Amino acid sequence: MIILFTIISCNQTSTYNHTEDFDQPLITQNNEMNASGEFEALVQLNGEYFKKAGRMGYEEGKGLCFLNVANVNSTEGDYERAHILLDKAGESLKKSENSFHRAKFYDSYAHYYSHLKQYDKAVIYSDSALHSLKKAPESELKKKLMPRIYINRGTYFAWKGQFGNSLKNFHKGNALEKSAYSNCMIAQYHLYTNKLDSAGIYALRAEDMMNRHKTPDIERLWIYYTVGYYNNEINHYDEAEKMLKNALELSIKTRLTYSFHIKDVYKALADLYKKKKDSEKAYFYLNKYLEEDGRLAEARFAAINTTTDSFISEAKKESDKRENNLWIIGILSLIILSVSGMSVWKNIQHLKHRKKSLKSETDTLKNRVYEKKLQEVTDLAKNNDSSFLMKFKELHPEFISRLLTINPDLENSELAFCGLLKLHFTSKEIADYTFVQHKSIQQKKYRLRKKLNIEGDQDIYEFFDHLGDSSDN
Repeated sequence: MIILFTIISCNQTSTYNHTEDFDQPLITQNNEMNASGEFEALVQLNGEYFKKAGRMGYEEGKGLCFLNVANVNSTEGDYERAHILLDKAGESLKKSENSFHRAKFYDSYAHYYSHLKQYDKAVIYSDSALHSLKKAPESELKKKLMPRIYINRGTYFAWKGQFGNSLKNFHKGNALEKSAYSNCMIAQYHLYTNKLDSAGIYALRAEDMMNRHKTPDIERLWIYYTVGYYNNEINHYDEAEKMLKNALELSIKTRLTYSFHIKDVYKALADLYKKKKDSEKAYFYLNKYLEEDGRLAEARFAAINTTTDSFISEAKKESDKRENNLWIIGILSLIILSVSGMSVWKNIQHLKHRKKSLKSETDTLKNRVYEKKLQEVTDLAKNNDSSFLMKFKELHPEFISRLLTINPDLENSELAFCGLLKLHFTSKEIADYTFVQHKSIQQKKYRLRKKLNIEGDQDIYEFFDHLGDSSDN
């Protein structure tokens, strides 16, 4: 028994003997760079540690490097590359005797599947991560990873609609970490379930903790976003705008490693300006959101297809080894692919419906922006304001350039006159607004016909309508 105990103890020691000289410094530095969005430095760091692991003969160390870079690619939206790197990490870590390593591996896969919106798989891998980590010996690494696994699980369960499990995991994570970020995530949960009083308590607590303690950029981003979102919900628009602009600034700063966050900030700003009845800004940010969401959706579905192809490939390999069970594999493949296909189809239909709804909202906002600018330009024309031509160019950006293509010698006064005709002002109206005689307007029209080569039998208003640009409504 003593000999057996000694062997087990020695074996456990060897399993964890690179925790302090490799795992701890690598993961600490990696997390700091990850949190501040230093993508290039992070990849370079893991490249150096990968070589170091090779020199040490430490295969699990190589696996950690693969994991770190895979996680960055997941958050960046490069899901295909992330999956390849996770598979590479799995070769070193999946069967490791080091429980912390296995926990990191499973947690990374949960993280990956959450980005693909496959929350059932995310929860399954998160269960494995939690089970493995509980068996790991106490360490600083375990102390930091445990609350984050609980917090991540809270997010997965929320998206699955299991709110009881979600809140329980958020509170477990917060009890272990007691940070600005953990409080922020509980605030997010309460915003998601529309409990504004509770959301306010945790959001403001998170903001206070952020201001009193050093907080990484990516966590500050989430706190600004959450506080801004909360203030928008309670109609404190100025504070909401301030917080969301701070979040946008950090989103841009950390975009290399956290590109998926920026779409949420764009959407929140669009909602804010819509409530403030600023159609122009609402349209701008909603459009930015749609662009970013579309980019990530394409990457997500490409990765799902790759995962499906990988399954088919593995099924074929298995069928070659066990020809007698080929019909079983075929049926299982068909069932799994059918379920997977239905899931993907439902996701696609949901996204199509959502995009159609958002496009309709975007078009409505676009029309409002155009009408608002048109009214502004029309009022400037009626008041004979000197800024009319400048504002008219903003409304019809290509119209003036097309006029100058026909005749580069046109003067600003003539361009402004063309703008008035483009807006369908009559000769009498133009004469009244510009304080000249009606006869002078007719003479100007005649001179313009010659300069722009307009046929005598062609209506001048019709000519300018056909000279419209792509921005015209």
